[in-house]
Amino acid sequence: MTPPRILLLAGSLRTGSFNRRLAEAAERCIAAAGGDVEHITLRDYPLPIYDADLEEEEGVPETGRRLHARFAEAQGVFIASPEYNAGTPPILKNAIDWVSRVRDQGGQDAAFVRPVFAIASASPGGLGGYRGLMALRQSLTLQLGATVIPQMVSVSRAHEAFEEDGSLKDERSAGFLRTLSARLVKLASAIEPWRD
Repeated sequence: MTPPRILLLAGSLRTGSFNRRLAEAAERCIAAAGGDVEHITLRDYPLPIYDADLEEEEGVPETGRRLHARFAEAQGVFIASPEYNAGTPPILKNAIDWVSRVRDQGGQDAAFVRPVFAIASASPGGLGGYRGLMALRQSLTLQLGATVIPQMVSVSRAHEAFEEDGSLKDERSAGFLRTLSARLVKLASAIEPWRD
């Protein structure tokens, strides 16, 4: 059987971001579970702040269309997202907003309805970014029709959570990440690869 394609990204651009480290840990777990991982950074997909007038005048920017293609080609999507003021970080929310505006290439269904999503967060706070994950889940499921795996990974005290090699120190959190990654790969395996 062909390994399912899993798109992996962090909702942060910061050098040394805890969520980029979490995404790297997830990449290893997904690969170990049999997934074919494409790890991207939103830095490679710069987008203006979403503006309906700009969209009307110029359409979806080419970088937004390329990002849409990455989502559409994936059978599963893993997002490691920080929490900004109990919500989704602007860089990630803006990327999702632009991707949702692509009408061809399978449109919103190809990018959000067809693949299965897994979400996780790492935060210095005690809740591990949980409130931000709930905001992200609401946007993905209620507005965009995505299937998001119910279990989430929230890594608290992220500034102390990682080993030198990037793995999680806490075995319980590491176990949750392995389980979520394996579940994503299993569910994504049942989804047909995208054909435009």
